Amino acid sequence: MELLKSLALQPKKRSPLRLFLGKHYYRTKRRIEWMGDKKKYSQSFSKELLPHQAIQHRTSLYRKLKDVDMWYQENKVQNLSIAVKQLNKIVIKPGETFSYWKLIGNPNKYKGYVNGMVLFYGRFKPGIGGGLCQLSNLLYWITLHTPLTVVERHRHSYDVFPDSNRTQPFGSGATCEYNYLDLQISNNTNQTFQLHVYLTDSHLVGEWRTEHPLLSTYEVYEKDHRMTHEHWGGYVRHNTIFRRVYNRAGKQIDDEYITENHALMMYEPLLEAHTVDNQ
Repeated sequence: MELLKSLALQPKKRSPLRLFLGKHYYRTKRRIEWMGDKKKYSQSFSKELLPHQAIQHRTSLYRKLKDVDMWYQENKVQNLSIAVKQLNKIVIKPGETFSYWKLIGNPNKYKGYVNGMVLFYGRFKPGIGGGLCQLSNLLYWITLHTPLTVVERHRHSYDVFPDSNRTQPFGSGATCEYNYLDLQISNNTNQTFQLHVYLTDSHLVGEWRTEHPLLSTYEVYEKDHRMTHEHWGGYVRHNTIFRRVYNRAGKQIDDEYITENHALMMYEPLLEAHTVDNQ
């Protein structure tokens, strides 16, 4: 079993033609799914914010990354400023599902998106709309601190940059690629949620707001974090994400499994990192 997992993580070389055809196949498949599935997708907005803040988190807009020019960061901020307008103040009623890409749409140059940093098979390159993973990472993280249900999330296949000042567990984000690597969140509760997401001069800020105060709070943590040297020569990073659930009195009432992560490392393990910021 461990050998099969190791083989599944080994990088596979694919021709440019296969990559092109594969992307268009999965994009078409997703469009058909959107038209034919039975999900009720959230699409209504409210100018007024719901009264209660369930969770808020912010991440730095300008992160120093090893060997990455800062113009990537500047362009990322422009891309984020466009995308958040498509999501800010969206309301998710009971029984509805939030779809990241269904709301944002195709991030192309005609909408004002510019070249940003796109991760591609463990490396980075310029790409239109690059940097929007920071937004999907943030949304996934704050959703883990609510009773909303993540019904689709895709983990990062590569661990590209070493940790520095990490405040969240490894693997607690969600990668995105229009439109087939989506982040979907269902509201299976009995009250309405609202997403409030915006940019300050220095941070991307996101929060979930509710009609009534939540009855529980959540603490997300990792277990079994390790790095393995695979027989084919690469290093792979692993962990499992859980969350503790507390009632309003502060008593732990549950310990829930969330997901597991396996990512091919693109740097030497235990490499000291002093120039990289996490998420």
